[in-house]
This record gives sequence, C-alpha cells and structure tokens, in this order.
Amino acid sequence: MTEESFIPQPLEEIIEDFDFLEGQEKLMHLLELSERLPDLPERLMSVRDKFEQVHECMSPVFIYAEMEDEKIEFHFDIPREAPTVRGFGMILKQGLADLTPAEVMSIHPEFYLQIGLKEVITGQRLNGMGAILRYMKRLAEEKIS
Repeated sequence: MTEESFIPQPLEEIIEDFDFLEGQEKLMHLLELSERLPDLPERLMSVRDKFEQVHECMSPVFIYAEMEDEKIEFHFDIPREAPTVRGFGMILKQGLADLTPAEVMSIHPEFYLQIGLKEVITGQRLNGMGAILRYMKRLAEEKIS
C-alpha cells in the first residue's frame, strides 16, 4: 500500500455497492444514504462554532473531528435541503469509521471517482466531495500534531 492509496474495507464496500447500480439508481442510493446521516449529537451543539466549514462546497458543510481510543470520529452538519452533499457526508462518515488519523490521511484523494456518480451529478458536486475529504484529512493531521 502506497501513500495516498489506502481504501479501508468499509469504504471499499460502499464503492462495491455503487458498482452494482446503473445510472439513476446510483443517485437514488446516494439520496437514501443522505437520509441516514445522523443529526449532530446534542453534546456537540455547544462547540458548533468550532466546526470547520468546507468553503468549496455550494451547500453549507461543517465538519468536526474528535478522538476516542486512538480513532478519529467525524461529525457533519449538512442541511437536509442538500441531500446530495449529505449523501457524500454519509459515505465518508461510514467509510472512514474506526480509522486512526494516519489512516484517514492515507485515503486515496480521488476514491470518490470509483463510485461512478460522474454520470448522474455535476463535476462541481464531485469536487465538493473531494473538498470534504481534504478538510477531513487536515483535521486528522491536526489530531496527530
């Protein structure tokens, strides 16, 4: 495994799920995932001002990272009115669960192209997913420092 090439098993499974789908089915699956993105835990409402905003996204996307037992956990605040982006958030939350910060930093930077969404959503939206991942990697790097 080389640097910038790691795809953890949960993320690999998500990619495989999308591989079985055709065209608009991929978009429908992304929208289903968006409904599963959990709301912010009540305990994080008091630190909401410490969330990182992903400025490259057209929709407001905020990310917060915290450590537990050497693993990093990401929390997202993405409005329900942005289901595509919420779907991206759920892919990343589920696909990067139970990883160390170093593992997050080694995720392939364009893994999302393997999902096959470029035929059903705009390139600008796909770039947003890349931006979210970059912010997550930066937050992971801060946890190591």
